[in-house]
Amino acid sequence: MSHPRHQLDEALLTPVRLSLMAALAEVDEADFATLRELLDVADSPLSKAISHLQELGYVRVEKRTLGGRSRTWVAATGAGRSALAAHVAALHAITGGAAG
Repeated sequence: MSHPRHQLDEALLTPVRLSLMAALAEVDEADFATLRELLDVADSPLSKAISHLQELGYVRVEKRTLGGRSRTWVAATGAGRSALAAHVAALHAITGGAAG
């Protein structure tokens, strides 16, 4: 039997990417500014995390103009939600529920 750590998703091992996916799992979509504030992260690391997850098909990104301003909206895909659920399940298996 293989150790549950082998089930961890490499893409979700960074704190910003994991936090981003967890935040997106709670909503249909969120704009960049809201995510930046919610995750307490600067533009560059957030942008890099979004791009990486988009390349994997875990998030979709859409630019929309609202009131003359362009905004970037991000949403978790089905694949992204599944990856997050599997990653969290692996973390639970590793910790054995030790976190409480």
